Amino acid sequence: MMRTLLIVDDEPLTAQGIRRMLEIWSAGSMNILTANNGREALEILSRQSVQLLISDIKMPEITGLNLVEQLDKRGKNEKPAVILISGYAEFDYAIQAIQLGVVNYLLKPISKDKLITAVEQALQLDEQRARIGMMQRMIDPKLLETNQSISGSPLSEPVQEAVRYVDDNLHLSFGLREVADHIHLHPSYLSARFKEQMQMTFSEYVVRRKLQKAKELLLQTNMPIAEISERLGYQTPRYFNKLFKEYEGCSPGQYRSDTLK
Repeated sequence: MMRTLLIVDDEPLTAQGIRRMLEIWSAGSMNILTANNGREALEILSRQSVQLLISDIKMPEITGLNLVEQLDKRGKNEKPAVILISGYAEFDYAIQAIQLGVVNYLLKPISKDKLITAVEQALQLDEQRARIGMMQRMIDPKLLETNQSISGSPLSEPVQEAVRYVDDNLHLSFGLREVADHIHLHPSYLSARFKEQMQMTFSEYVVRRKLQKAKELLLQTNMPIAEISERLGYQTPRYFNKLFKEYEGCSPGQYRSDTLK
């Protein structure tokens, strides 16, 4: 996916100069836009996703700092990496920029080398943040909470065996009775021990583990949803879709498109 960079400066010659330097550097691999003021920048940001914002600090109406403050309201996952530029070496500006999470602060006139170094660093940060955001979307919060709560109190051997069986057989269709038979326990006994130690029923654990695997496949492969459903042991994509929507609040297709957009 081509990344988008937005340059905001009320001095058109400065904005065009920065744009030309970055167009030569990127060799057409980036979509580079310009805006003449903060209001125009906000309009662009409302219409499309931007991975990196380069903005002058001193602009009429909406300053560069005001612009970053407004971006904070959009949420961390939607906020681009930000580089601020200024013609003034004012300490207060730098302090405010740091507090707002700006990744770099450059003084005019900007050299080509400093600009490109700053852009490369900012894009690396954006990639890291995107990877972290994707990982957070894949993780089931209840499974994470359970893992954290049991870290100080080891599971009993039967429950450990049941968890291993589930994790090793996500591609199959099975229930509590099959797992209980596998580890030579009565189903009702295993059910009670499992719920007591894992803080959820056996069937809920199976669904959550399968759906977490489904989210990994949705985001890390181009595999069709019907094939993902089959790989996780579901007999029909319709039932898989129903479970996914019940636990995640959206369909598998919507989850994929919303996360990868």
